[in-house]
Amino acid sequence: MESYLFYIMAAVAVITAVYLIFEKNPVFGALYLIQTMVGIAVLYILLEAQFIAAVQIIVYAGAIMVLFLFVIMLLNLNIKEEAKNALPFQRIPAVLMGIALFTVICIVIKSKLLQGKQGEYTSAYINSIGNTKLIGNLLFTDYLLPFEITSILLFVAAIGAIMLAKRKL
Repeated sequence: MESYLFYIMAAVAVITAVYLIFEKNPVFGALYLIQTMVGIAVLYILLEAQFIAAVQIIVYAGAIMVLFLFVIMLLNLNIKEEAKNALPFQRIPAVLMGIALFTVICIVIKSKLLQGKQGEYTSAYINSIGNTKLIGNLLFTDYLLPFEITSILLFVAAIGAIMLAKRKL
């Protein structure tokens, strides 16, 4: 039963992500992104990572998407702009790069890279320590540099959004 739910939610997450890519209205795109994040959070729950699922919902689907919707409304992106085809010669390299990316994705899926391996963090070990304590310990010891780089990237993105919004006002 759990495996069926896992595949259904994975399909929902992928389908809403595809809708997100092809959606022209930014508000609907943001809503599809929220649905994708909720689907991923359900996948985390099914993988017994409840803390990450809660963080996924609270941080990404909650706070960041609300801020994103405010930025969309602030920039007033609902105005229809004529699509300019300024660089038509980019289509051929873009199609070739898309085919190359699709080929690499197929090779990675067929390879044994995605099969995973047995790690030191088994379900029994995680249950004995607790998800929150284990993740906090890993974030501030082994993964401190990526954690800090991510915080700097989010800070720079917030400054960029403010500068874009201020230019329009």
